[in-house]
Amino acid sequence: MFSVYFPVSGVEVNPLIPPVVAFVVSFFTSMGGVSGAFMLLPFQVSFLGYTAPSVSATNQVFNIVAIPSGVWRYMKEKRMVWSLTWAVIIGTLPGVFIGAWVRIKYLPKPENFKFFAGLVLIYIGMRMLKDILSKKEAKKSPEPSEFHVSESSFSIQKVSFTFAEENYSFAPAGVFIMCFIVGIIGGIYGIGGGSIVAPFFVTFFKLPVYTIAGAALMGTFVTSVAGVIFYQVLANFYTGMSVAPDWYLGLLFGTGGFAGMYLGARCQKYVPAYAIKLILCACILFVAGKYIIDFII
Repeated sequence: MFSVYFPVSGVEVNPLIPPVVAFVVSFFTSMGGVSGAFMLLPFQVSFLGYTAPSVSATNQVFNIVAIPSGVWRYMKEKRMVWSLTWAVIIGTLPGVFIGAWVRIKYLPKPENFKFFAGLVLIYIGMRMLKDILSKKEAKKSPEPSEFHVSESSFSIQKVSFTFAEENYSFAPAGVFIMCFIVGIIGGIYGIGGGSIVAPFFVTFFKLPVYTIAGAALMGTFVTSVAGVIFYQVLANFYTGMSVAPDWYLGLLFGTGGFAGMYLGARCQKYVPAYAIKLILCACILFVAGKYIIDFII
């Protein structure tokens, strides 16, 4: 089988595999506001053998290339809650810088990193599963014609908006604090803070999954740009290990993700909310279980 060697990561793989895997993963995860990076990282670590700290930076290159198509689709369909988007960006950005430093300084060994990632993912997955099981009846999804967001008010204390003829609100201060914390985790994991924040919005803030997807993806994009730059700078100070991203491998993954996210965002409004949550929950718990079992065994 034809394969290409990527010297930065040390990976040798058929060049068709990264974009195909990224396309499939991103198609499903983008419906819930997750870029797919959290699934691609274990693929790179476990199947491609890419365990250096630079795998986190490479994963963020994928986000930079892939996310714009999904965000553009959500913008076109008027499903971007911009006040929530800015809250994600402002909250997660400083956390991502801290997380990148922690990843390099304290979690350079792949076994420790995998165990940490497993704990983070299993917590998110169990919270989502609890939220799904607690619903006695699945709420009927809005009609496709109702899929647009209109902002109604904004203040320091409260932000509210209307979606499908229902009003939703959240406290900006609470979002900032939560985004800062998950930004650190996202920076360590190499997926951008916005990737982890989507399940929290659904579970803790009770926001509809159809409205948080665009904001979470946009936040992931911005923090990933910052994360890649930060890793590139840190590479000058940690010359003894691979820290800077593998741009060519990241671009291959990003190409498939670009197409997958666009189609996922386009198809989201035709998929029931509980089905989107189940897809995300199943993916998260599978990866979490694999990482923790690998660490123990």
